[in-house]
Amino acid sequence: MTISKLYIDQHVAHLPQVMSIRSRLNIPSEIVEGSQKVFEAVSFQHDPVQEGKKLLFLTSNRGAFIKDCPGTRAYTCCGYKILHIGTYCTMDCSYCILQAYFHPPVLQYFVNHDDLLKDLERLFLEKTISRIGTGEFTDSMIWEAWTDLSSLLVSKFAVQSHAVLELKTKTTAIGKLEQLGHNRKTIVAWSLNTNRVIDNEERGTARLSARIRAAAKCESWGYPLAFHFDPLVIYDGCEDDYHQVLQLLFSQISSKNIAWISLGSFRFMPSLKPIIQKRFPGSKIIYGEFISGLDSKMRYFKPLRIDIFSKMAAWIREMAPDVLIYFCMEDDEVWQKALGFIPAERGGLPKMLDESAVRICGLNPQGL
Repeated sequence: MTISKLYIDQHVAHLPQVMSIRSRLNIPSEIVEGSQKVFEAVSFQHDPVQEGKKLLFLTSNRGAFIKDCPGTRAYTCCGYKILHIGTYCTMDCSYCILQAYFHPPVLQYFVNHDDLLKDLERLFLEKTISRIGTGEFTDSMIWEAWTDLSSLLVSKFAVQSHAVLELKTKTTAIGKLEQLGHNRKTIVAWSLNTNRVIDNEERGTARLSARIRAAAKCESWGYPLAFHFDPLVIYDGCEDDYHQVLQLLFSQISSKNIAWISLGSFRFMPSLKPIIQKRFPGSKIIYGEFISGLDSKMRYFKPLRIDIFSKMAAWIREMAPDVLIYFCMEDDEVWQKALGFIPAERGGLPKMLDESAVRICGLNPQGL
C-alpha cells in the first residue's frame, strides 16, 4: 500500500528522524496538533481500515515503550515483551485483529527514539534474559523504506548479552540487515502460511517462496531465525499444503539456526467477523467449526486444533528434531495431546524459550 499523505504531530516536527522520513517519502505533509485531525481523515471513509493504511502519522509514544505481551490466564503465555515502535500495517490480511483493535485504524510511527533507548537501557541493566519483539501491533519491517529503525535496534541489542530482539514480518524488506553487526542478538522471523491462504487472505504480503528465500539470506548473514505458523487455517486439503510449506522451508533453512517455531490456530474476536465479511466478501475463514474460547475469542473446536497441531509438530520433529515448538495461547490439554507434555513439566514456557535463546543466540544464561 502506498502512503499518500504524511501527518506530523507539531510536538515532534523538529526531530531529525522526522525530517529524514519527510525527505524520503516526498509526499504531501501537514503539521497537526494532536491526532484528532488524522483520525477524522479516515473515520468517515467508505473503508476506513484501508484508508488508514495510506496515511502515516509521525508522533511520540507517551507511554512505556516496553510492555508485557497481553496474554490471558486461561492459556499458556510465552512471557514475551513488546517493543512498541508504532501501530498498524501497510499490508492487508483478512484475519488481522488490528482492523478491530484500533478505532479508527491509523498508521502511526513513534519518533521519540531517545525515550525508546532509555527504556531499553533500563531493561538491559536488569541483566535477566528477555525476549523482545516489535511485531505485535505492526509488522516489524514495513518501516524499512522510510526509517533507519532496524539499524538503530539491531546495533543496540548487539552490544549487550541478556536480551534478544525478534523482528517478525511478512515482507522481504531485509536489505539493510546485511551490513549490520548483530552479534546474533537479533532473530529475524517470518509468519508463514500456505499459498492458498496467502493468495486469498494476505493482500500485499510477500509470496511464501520469497519469504523463505529472504530467511535464507538472513541465515547466510549470520542471523538466527524463527518462524510462526499463526494463524493455521483449516480447510479441505490444508494438511497437504502445510506439509509442503514445511518441506520447502527445511529444504532451504538449517534447523540448527532456528530459535523456535510457533503454532497457533485461527482465532478472532466476534467484533472482527462483520469486518471480514464486509472487507473480504470472498473469504471463507470465518465459516469453520468455531466455539467461544475462555478468552471470548472464537476458536476452532478443540479436537480440530489438536489434530492439526499434532500433525504439524510430527512433521517438524521429523525434519528438524531439535527445534523448539510451542503453541501460542493454548491450554495444557492441547499441549499434552499434541506434544506429549505440558510446559510446567519443563519449567514453564518462558523458561523453555529463554533456554533456546541462550543456545541459539548466545545470551548470557545468568538470568535462568
